[in-house]
Amino acid sequence: MTIRIEPLTDVECVLGESPMWDPDAERLYWVDSFGRMIHHVRPDGSELGHVRVSANIGSMVLDTDGKAMAAMKTGIHRIDLDSGESERLHHPEKPRPANTLNDSKVDRAGRMWFGSIAGGDHADASLYRLDPDLSLHVLDGGIGISNGPCFAPDDATFYFSDSAAEAVYAYDFDVASGSLSNKREFRTAPAAGASVDGATVDAEDHYWCAHVYGSRIARYTPEGTRVLEIALPAAAVTSVMFGGPDLDILYVTSMKKPLSRPVAPGPLAGRLFAITGLGITGVAEPKFGCRG
Repeated sequence: MTIRIEPLTDVECVLGESPMWDPDAERLYWVDSFGRMIHHVRPDGSELGHVRVSANIGSMVLDTDGKAMAAMKTGIHRIDLDSGESERLHHPEKPRPANTLNDSKVDRAGRMWFGSIAGGDHADASLYRLDPDLSLHVLDGGIGISNGPCFAPDDATFYFSDSAAEAVYAYDFDVASGSLSNKREFRTAPAAGASVDGATVDAEDHYWCAHVYGSRIARYTPEGTRVLEIALPAAAVTSVMFGGPDLDILYVTSMKKPLSRPVAPGPLAGRLFAITGLGITGVAEPKFGCRG
């Protein structure tokens, strides 16, 4: 295979995150967490647009009503992607003001899964599930930095990482009830200093993740064996997502200025990259099923 890696736009994000492909609009969304912005673009890099948000934004997913559900410093917000108008639905970390919400995904029953980041010395962040009726549920706790929630295509496994603990976990997942069980370590064995950040699962049931500060992304079997590694021209890569009309483009976000490691960011730091020629396809991400 001949792999090509190209920046899709000239946008430089302070902290790029949460690439999300909308197959209905054929548009790629991603966020600048600290720049407080949602960006969107066509798969050829045309029709670049932006939506400003009111607070730091950890991630976004798409709503069946054409809006975004955003995990932000100030809670879960539903955002109109045309007007930018925002409605806060929940603020689960309000009792812990140093904490913030981070990465999120939607399961095939239309529920939003998201986690938080602990703002202090204690691992007091949590993993949450928001149902279409807007009820909120706590699924796990004792977390330092929530990252990479994603689901196997057969809906039998849920993956989730705690970047502070340098750990990736797999859980048995019951899609009918939205419950988790049998938490265990998913042994990806990243190199030192290359914590797992954002993640996705492809159509062949392989797990992909960004190794932040490792300047690379990697693909793993369901058993946790690394089978492919791709170096990126940015020191701090943050998340991955398949998209494009045929779901065969892998989009990778990055940050302009590394937050906690003394590494040179590189001239393309903060850019959104499109990787083509993999010969691998992803799975279309579901949308949040809220009608409330």
